[in-house]
Amino acid sequence: MTEIEKVLYTGRTHTTGGREGASRSSDGRLDIQLSSPGSSGPGTNPEQLFAAGWSACFIGAIGKAAGERKVALPIDLAVDAEVDLGSGAGGYLLRARLNVSLPGIDRDTARALVDRAHQTCLYSKATRGNIDVTIDIV
Repeated sequence: MTEIEKVLYTGRTHTTGGREGASRSSDGRLDIQLSSPGSSGPGTNPEQLFAAGWSACFIGAIGKAAGERKVALPIDLAVDAEVDLGSGAGGYLLRARLNVSLPGIDRDTARALVDRAHQTCLYSKATRGNIDVTIDIV
């Protein structure tokens, strides 16, 4: 495992009540109610938060890959992330799909950007080998 040489940022949250609780960041910019997936509760759930974080990070990684290749990205670039919570022989499991929209970018270039982003995105690195991940260009 590669060691961190310099901490650039630390996200801090305080969560109470688990999936039916609340979470607040130390700076107050995040203050949300939590609800279990599929419930009628008022809040979001960890799978939605994970999908939002991963898709945002992945867009940043696509931007870095595009910069390396000197490719202009479309303003309507989007990543639709789907994170499944399931169960199997090993207990609860996650599975994910990232559907990447790069309008106006030819398919070969889009695939190269997405493949490079998947190598550099921090969420992709963290999940590699741990959960089933599919990345499609739509």
